[in-house]
Amino acid sequence: MKRVLLVAAAVAIALVGCGEKPAPATQKPQVTTAVKKADPVAGKALVEAQCKACHGTDGKSVAPGIPHLAGQNEAYLQLALREYRQGKRSHAVLQAITRSAPESDLDNVAAYYASLPPIPPPTQPKSNPYEDGKTVAAGCASCHGEDGNGKTPGIPSLAGQQPRYLVVATQEYILGERKGSPMHAKLRGLTRHQTEDVALYFASQTPTVRTATPKGKPKAGESLASVCGGCHGQQGISIDTATPKLASQDEKYLVEAIKAYRTSRKRENMRIYITGLKDSDVEDIAAFYATQPSRPAETGKTLVEDLTTKCNRCHAPGARPDLPIPRIAGQDRDYLVMSLRAYRDDRRESSTMHKMSLPYGDSIIESLATYYATQK
Repeated sequence: MKRVLLVAAAVAIALVGCGEKPAPATQKPQVTTAVKKADPVAGKALVEAQCKACHGTDGKSVAPGIPHLAGQNEAYLQLALREYRQGKRSHAVLQAITRSAPESDLDNVAAYYASLPPIPPPTQPKSNPYEDGKTVAAGCASCHGEDGNGKTPGIPSLAGQQPRYLVVATQEYILGERKGSPMHAKLRGLTRHQTEDVALYFASQTPTVRTATPKGKPKAGESLASVCGGCHGQQGISIDTATPKLASQDEKYLVEAIKAYRTSRKRENMRIYITGLKDSDVEDIAAFYATQPSRPAETGKTLVEDLTTKCNRCHAPGARPDLPIPRIAGQDRDYLVMSLRAYRDDRRESSTMHKMSLPYGDSIIESLATYYATQK
């Protein structure tokens, strides 16, 4: 999630994207779909003079990470160029070019690139994060079970767990921030993508319902666990992908994990909450959560397909003619990856895009980018 492609030639890094931060409710929106009258022939001369080094005369990017402009939405290009002029988009070269250019030049360039035929999409190998994760998960089956529903007391259940939490937990084992076992040495050999893929696979499995051991009292634990619901969700089913689910978790593991926050695990909020709990209280809370039914946190088999369905609500041809939204089918794959990461990491303004991309790691983002880059 933290790898960011740095492409030196990306002179127009943010010209095409998935939307910008909407104006505050108290301000009149500045977005318009009206295409201003322009001269594509004059625009071609300007492109030859200032744009072709990065975007080509044919609108095809000259290097990975630079967006294709051929056949792009004209109203969107006009809007984007003006946002560079106004400083709403950060790219020093484009800001300098647009600030010194007459308004008509901006419209002419947009008209020229919009008039070109789209760049034919390349054939690129598609990955399936869920299936890739399933392959990696086979190495975890001896302890956690093939589907993440381990049966050994003290071994955490991974089935249905939140994916971002699983990625974070994996890193904490690798860094020695959690008490590990010899089996955790395997984690050091995983790439970041493999970690995300296996997390997606386990997050998509259905947790099995557990019965309480004689040690804890679920009924007593229910009232004690009320303070936990603010983060971990009602009945232990969190809605934040980085906060672990507790429902249907192994009871012994929960007891050990909760107690670990008194000493080795570094979460100040957790330490404050559990400081006043007696050991019997911890056992009751664990028994309560272990007996709560849970469900998969993700739909790994169809996740990329589900996400494209959401994206197409705005980005499919003709989906939102009322808004200057960019076309992303056939766009440069590396540029799409960079844009989605920027939205996710809040380095590019769009509250909607930030919210949509926040839960996903690089593996999902790259699969989504590959899908759109190969569409006509």
